[in-house]
Amino acid sequence: VGKSSMINYLLGLDNTPYQLYTGAEPTTSEFTVIMHGPKLKTIEGIVMAADSARSFSPLEKFGQNFLEKLIGIEVPHKLLERVTFVDTPGIIENRKQQERGRGYPFNDVCQWFIDRADLIFVVFDPTKLDVGLELEMLFRQLKGRESQIRIILNKADSLATQELMRVYGALFWSLAPLINVTEPPRVYVSSFWPHEYHPDTHKDLFLKEEISLLEDLNQVIENRMENKIAFIRQHAIRVRIHALLVDRYLQTYKDKMTFFSDGELVFRDIVEDPDKFFIFKSILAKTNVSKFDLPNREAYKDFFGINPITSFKLLSQQCSYMGGCFLEKIEKAITRELPDLLGSIGLGKKPNILSCDITGCGETPKNRYRKP
Repeated sequence: VGKSSMINYLLGLDNTPYQLYTGAEPTTSEFTVIMHGPKLKTIEGIVMAADSARSFSPLEKFGQNFLEKLIGIEVPHKLLERVTFVDTPGIIENRKQQERGRGYPFNDVCQWFIDRADLIFVVFDPTKLDVGLELEMLFRQLKGRESQIRIILNKADSLATQELMRVYGALFWSLAPLINVTEPPRVYVSSFWPHEYHPDTHKDLFLKEEISLLEDLNQVIENRMENKIAFIRQHAIRVRIHALLVDRYLQTYKDKMTFFSDGELVFRDIVEDPDKFFIFKSILAKTNVSKFDLPNREAYKDFFGINPITSFKLLSQQCSYMGGCFLEKIEKAITRELPDLLGSIGLGKKPNILSCDITGCGETPKNRYRKP
């Protein structure tokens, strides 16, 4: 809750024809993409998906019902030249509403946007701290991306100090089982809208929190290229480990097969108890593979249930004289090419500058509506 109000505030859309609709009830039922454009205009989801010049065509796989719930808004705002905001539908914790459904795979769509996000804001209303099944599912999808999550306790000036402290503690207590990391995500406590803070509240604290959020956003924009390269390298490491595991499953299967063997029974035995055949331990024996990066063993039961083991070829068979080997190429990208690319970008940077002179948002992080 409070996401649309927050985006209106950050972009100065309040009291303009293109402000996002807000209200007391859960108003956002669409995925709204706020992006840069030469003039103010809205774009229907079916148009966004059909336009090959945009990056939203993969969303067609979620069906026409979803595309009717997707809308784009182009705004000629300097900040949007460097960043795109996605305002998602609110979490539904009402069981009857969940049973009626949304008409499209909500969690799958969320995952699509999560996989492409640089920063993820989870916004809470201090009077509605419900943690139910849909929110639990969302945080499961965010596992591994804890460094990109920012928790926002919005409308903080609507509570007295003592009550706000209780709510802050209750929020951490509710989220602790969902975010299993040593260092919890950053929590911003403020009221992100253009109205004056409520009297007799901690105005100075809320203002500092607001400025910190803008600086955080600036930092992400400034480091966007480095973050993207690092993410590609992280994904390449996962692909490499997956390839090695599938190769090891396949090699074990070939070694255990005889002329009289039932292939299905042999492979079921391997999948049910991979440790008996040292599948995962053999991968750890290879260099540059951390035990903390190994995927869940149970996941490969589902994987091979969809992808038959006989449909794969050994990695040693996927080499050519001219093209080289697939595994060698990804090893080279992980160990040399991507780190070199990251280093070449870093050489031209001035460190520790949190200024919109670099990010292009046109002004230093500050509250544009209130006086300190």
